[in-house]
Amino acid sequence: MRDYYDILGVAREASPDEIKKAYRKLALKYHPDRNPDNAEAETKFKEAAEAYDVLSNPDKRARYDRFGHAGVRGNGGGAGFHDVNDIFSAFSDIFGGGAGGSIFDEFFGGGRGRSPRQARTGGDLRIQLPLTLEEIAEGVEKKIKVRKDVVCEACSGTGAENGTPDLERCETCGGAGEVRQVSRSVFGQIVNVRVCPTCRGEGQRLKNPDPVCGGTGRVKGEETITIPVPPGAMEGNYISIRGGGNAGIRKGPAGDLRVEIEEVPHEDFTREGLDIFYDCFISFPDAALGTEVEVPTLKGRARLQIDAGIQSSKILRMRGRGLPELQTTRRGDQMVRVHVWTPQHVTPKEREMLETLRESDSFKPKPQAREERKSFFSRVKDVFS
Repeated sequence: MRDYYDILGVAREASPDEIKKAYRKLALKYHPDRNPDNAEAETKFKEAAEAYDVLSNPDKRARYDRFGHAGVRGNGGGAGFHDVNDIFSAFSDIFGGGAGGSIFDEFFGGGRGRSPRQARTGGDLRIQLPLTLEEIAEGVEKKIKVRKDVVCEACSGTGAENGTPDLERCETCGGAGEVRQVSRSVFGQIVNVRVCPTCRGEGQRLKNPDPVCGGTGRVKGEETITIPVPPGAMEGNYISIRGGGNAGIRKGPAGDLRVEIEEVPHEDFTREGLDIFYDCFISFPDAALGTEVEVPTLKGRARLQIDAGIQSSKILRMRGRGLPELQTTRRGDQMVRVHVWTPQHVTPKEREMLETLRESDSFKPKPQAREERKSFFSRVKDVFS
């Protein structure tokens, strides 16, 4: 028989928490639902349970450390489980058992049937809501049509043909709300519990279901929903509307509606965080002499002064013309990138004028950054000479 410490993979001086953690890890790994029809996994599952049964008990562990397997055999140690479900009952503290179901319910969807209220709850919905940058900047109230399960008007949501529910116990599950399937193996019996497919976990059925909705109290339909979007709600944000999802079964609570914001590409602007960028193209004479241009903003059009001698790729900042930050007073800026347009076709007369300007000293490139670097290195040289 294998050593219990080796089975759990812990040292002999391991603490109770370390033993408990190691057992839980093995139990999840070799759980029968994760390893269907795997006899080896089921054996390891039971071995781990037996090892934990001994090592988690201070008295049993002391006897085992002193006398080995002989010290716990016949004295309540070495549980020797024959049914996998016995393990769940014995270690409900590990699996979170009791009325709340076990940890395995979360992993494998098993466990007890759902309560009637849970069974009647409508499902949640998720939709995309496209917004322009202007709508994001100012906030907007949108009315959209959502296709979903709505309350059946024929039975007023009761599911009964005459509008008054007349219930009887479900014959499939006998009113338990769940059905059990027992299978036997060389290691004992395995019980698989699932929600009753007939009553959906409610334990009761309508005697005279409404033919329009089939007794569910809801039908496929469409509903117009108003969605208030606050300023600054951008792509990646979402708005949750409680009760905006599918109607519940037979007047059960409706699910929720999750509205995910989707940003529509803008024809003029690109966005970086709260700032928006606009590319402004001006002619060579305007760049040399200065001018005033009209540019679009999120609130209409505005005049922008271009200083004489501006260089291409220069960025001008229009403060406070960007996007607001959600639930704060902070706001981004509008950045205007200036591009000097170079003509691709010129007339003979224009060419003659340009040839004349080419020779002018004023039109020879003199990058300011290069001049500044040259001046800096000259000063450094003087210091060390």
